[in-house]
Amino acid sequence: MCEKTFVMNAKKILNWNEVSDNKERAMVLDIIETGLEAANPYSSVYNMLSTLSKEFDKFRKIVVIGFGKAGYRMALACEAILGERIFDGAIIVPKGSVKLSELKKIKVLEGTHPVPTEANVNSARTLLEISRGLTSDDLVICLISGGGSALFTYPAEGISLEDKQEMTRLLLAAGSTIQEINCIRKHISGVKGGQLARHVYPANLVSLILSDVVGDDLSSIASGPTSPDPYTFKDVYELFEKYHLVERVPKNIMKRVLDGLNGKIQDTPKPGDKIFERVKNIIVANNIGALKAMEEKAKSYGLNTMILTSYLEGEAREVGRVIASIAKQLVNQKGPILPPCAIFFGGETTVTLKGNGRGGRNQEMALSVAIAIKGLKNTIFASIGSDGIDGNSDAAGAIVDGQTIEKALQKNLSPTKYLENNDSNTFLKQLNSLIYTGPTGTNVNDFSLLIVY
Repeated sequence: MCEKTFVMNAKKILNWNEVSDNKERAMVLDIIETGLEAANPYSSVYNMLSTLSKEFDKFRKIVVIGFGKAGYRMALACEAILGERIFDGAIIVPKGSVKLSELKKIKVLEGTHPVPTEANVNSARTLLEISRGLTSDDLVICLISGGGSALFTYPAEGISLEDKQEMTRLLLAAGSTIQEINCIRKHISGVKGGQLARHVYPANLVSLILSDVVGDDLSSIASGPTSPDPYTFKDVYELFEKYHLVERVPKNIMKRVLDGLNGKIQDTPKPGDKIFERVKNIIVANNIGALKAMEEKAKSYGLNTMILTSYLEGEAREVGRVIASIAKQLVNQKGPILPPCAIFFGGETTVTLKGNGRGGRNQEMALSVAIAIKGLKNTIFASIGSDGIDGNSDAAGAIVDGQTIEKALQKNLSPTKYLENNDSNTFLKQLNSLIYTGPTGTNVNDFSLLIVY
């Protein structure tokens, strides 16, 4: 298996030598590398298609479409397995992310991210055109990864991008949740919430999905274009009532919602709809898969292991304090497992900004852990974003231990002041505790691991 352009360096962590100043830290970095490799979009799709491709012989045409940050590498794997069997194809990737395409059958289109523009709509239109008019003898392979919701933007008839942006602004200002916003987005889109599956029908559809959603909810990944949508126009209207927005949302959006309530237009396809009889949604890489690979690597070092959760959420600094409390329990040999050991966490925390510093959720969590484990021996904590970008910094994350804060105090650095200013990057940089990978080309949320030896 050769990935052509994306032959990776021997090590994905670019500053390995600078931060692996002892064998235990080197071990932690090696375990992280294993997690990143397990989330490799190319190998994940390649391996899955290797097992599925024989089933595809019965199809007359194979069309490949896709959208997301990992779309190019996923498409390379498609061409490596299917080659000339691909009839047509196109993917949407972030503008400027692919300098020179090596794809032969699949076109590379661009869109903006995270804020969609007309370029996204035009690219989405092309995907819809090449997947239109197919029959039950044909197959559409859809490649979905993080960023797909913004890149694959195609408003429903009568709705403009400006309408969508204004609605999102109103909902955020009103304090609505991301789940509520997604419920509404699906009903003003022409492709989200299972509507791409409806468009492709009666062709067969196989979606290969790189999950960037905690818990792998198919209806949430890229807003679920090939998955059933359990919500209705009635739910949308009730959300507008809940947040007192009935008179404030753009008129075009309210007209569509009322038309849906009155049965003048189709709702999004629901569970049990016949179109999903021809749909397979397959997650090819996710957070728990990467954590399991990391766990196996840790076992090879002779560590006792436990994956505590792949659903880690909450305020980063608060989660950090909880992880530090687990570290103290492990050091005192009071369970849940005995040293030498590794405990793994996956998911995605959040940061409530109060300062104006540089950092991200992984660095802030690492700083919080470092403060709470000050002086604790034989303890290392590391956390990174699997996409290689943490917050507004150029670091992927950080690695700290029980001596990190003592070193900071020797430099007259105040860890709590940096934490309060959300300036974890500046603090950790001065202690050589940052982890750099550059953009990894994948995204399966964050990896965190606690080592006590």
